[in-house]
Amino acid sequence: MQIEDAVKRALSADRLGTYENAVAKLDARSTPLELYLWNARISAAFLIPLHIGEVVIRNAVSDALTRIHGPRWPWVQGFADSLPSPANGYNPRRELLRAAARCANGTSQIIPTLSFVFWQKMFTQRFDVRVWARCMGAVLPGANTAAPRHVTRAHIHNDLEQIRRLRNRIAHHEPIFARALSEDFAAIQRIVGLRCTRTADWMAGHEAVTPLLRNRPP
Repeated sequence: MQIEDAVKRALSADRLGTYENAVAKLDARSTPLELYLWNARISAAFLIPLHIGEVVIRNAVSDALTRIHGPRWPWVQGFADSLPSPANGYNPRRELLRAAARCANGTSQIIPTLSFVFWQKMFTQRFDVRVWARCMGAVLPGANTAAPRHVTRAHIHNDLEQIRRLRNRIAHHEPIFARALSEDFAAIQRIVGLRCTRTADWMAGHEAVTPLLRNRPP
């Protein structure tokens, strides 16, 4: 049995079919397995920027909430009440209350347990006055001071949505080769730079996404 057939059987015909169709459609010189490996490598390379970007943005939000509600903001009822609580779909208030009930020892324990979408929801319009008009410049010093706060907040939300979609595809081992990956990486760089330009430069000096993008299979 040839290696291509063996791998296809192990990974499933449906999974490899995505890559076979891409190679056939583009009349590419690379093979489906070469594209599959590149997709896996670029996915792995994104983990470091995604890691840094997520930690940076959740710490920025936590700092903002600490300035407004104090260091034990997860247990402040007024903050919990300000969160949306829809009957269907994702419910930020319920997630926070459950996390606060499980982790009574400190905010630092709760921060990593809250989902990425929780932090993204903090950049919706309902928090323009409650949070970002009050302390965006303090916790995100890289923000453009000439732009209205609500505009910057909306841009951050859009970048986080782009990052979240990429993150979820990588987490589920889905193809990302057809995405505008340079734009995905730029969104992460913007988020990190808003918090700390030195950290953004440090991340840029250690990331492996850019070299892989230059060596995308033909």
